[in-house]
Amino acid sequence: MTKTRKGPALLGRRAALPESPDKAELDLVPNPHQEAAYLVRFTAPEFTSLCPVTGQPDFAHIVIDYVPADWLVESKSLKLYLGSFRNHGAFHEDCTLRIARDLVAGLKPQWLRIGGYWYPRGGMPIDVFWQTGAPPEGLWLPDQGVPPYRGRG
Repeated sequence: MTKTRKGPALLGRRAALPESPDKAELDLVPNPHQEAAYLVRFTAPEFTSLCPVTGQPDFAHIVIDYVPADWLVESKSLKLYLGSFRNHGAFHEDCTLRIARDLVAGLKPQWLRIGGYWYPRGGMPIDVFWQTGAPPEGLWLPDQGVPPYRGRG
């Protein structure tokens, strides 16, 4: 499981890409608006991992939506964490749910959903979706904006 630490340890300094998700650390910062149920969206349109069977690269457009509770995930640490999958061999479903569960474990958000829009391998795209439950009532929940596969253009 990926570790979390409180405070922006990576901001303002050079940081190498972690070797794997197991070696990555997610930095958390206090949520200055804990009284409000608002949506935070991170989009990673160039996510990569490796096929665990062939070692060939897999590509995805990852969209993470969450409603913070006490903590926010700091974006530089999230970018490095997502980049750590570049040399990680796992199936699409495993990568997508690993990201979601690592974030839930560290952030303990009010709500989180993830969309993993994977580009075809063997002629078939695999899209993976997961969420923690029903979103908070009254939350504006925009569409994730990724079209069904037709070249994803």
